[in-house]
Amino acid sequence: MSQTTFLDTVTDIVPGRRLKAKVGSLFAAVGTDFISSRVDRLTLTLAGIEGDFHAGISRRSGGREPWYPRGTEMRNERQVSIVSSEELAGVALDMDIDRVRAEWIGANIDLVGVPALSMLPPRTLLFFENGVTLKVDGQNAPCRLSGSAIADQYPERDHTTLALSFKDGAKRRRGLVAWVEKAGTIKAGETVKVQIPEQWVYRG
Repeated sequence: MSQTTFLDTVTDIVPGRRLKAKVGSLFAAVGTDFISSRVDRLTLTLAGIEGDFHAGISRRSGGREPWYPRGTEMRNERQVSIVSSEELAGVALDMDIDRVRAEWIGANIDLVGVPALSMLPPRTLLFFENGVTLKVDGQNAPCRLSGSAIADQYPERDHTTLALSFKDGAKRRRGLVAWVEKAGTIKAGETVKVQIPEQWVYRG
């Protein structure tokens, strides 16, 4: 019988595992803002999705990075936005609206078959059937702009109230952001191997 070590007293460790998923719909934001449109495929380089609003090796810091002066150039870990239509259905229910479409909030990939997609941990690898690999950076926190874009679709509702309700309704269900580790092309219907790394909670 093994003895409790110091490491056991300050961490809770969960082994890694693998899941299978499928690409549902694909979207690209090729206009002048973050709202995306449905496409049949995505072409990705190490800078992200070609022509997409969020493409680039680097990006400028914003409200999510208060430790930098706004506009500081930094690594772009937000190249790809991944959502789950199942989670978005729950968000819509909590917001008391018919639906929240992935393109309204600038998503690029609707990934099907992963329970609680938004809770996949950082460093999770997504291996797509045709060769692309994405590495998850973490959850995509609900923002004011996405809430406003949803409210625009429901002109009969009070815009401000509905937009603000997105923050609570989408908490931990807004999806993930990821960056391109291996470039290539993603097509709708592809299978995806989801490799979840060993996880730990640091309580030290």
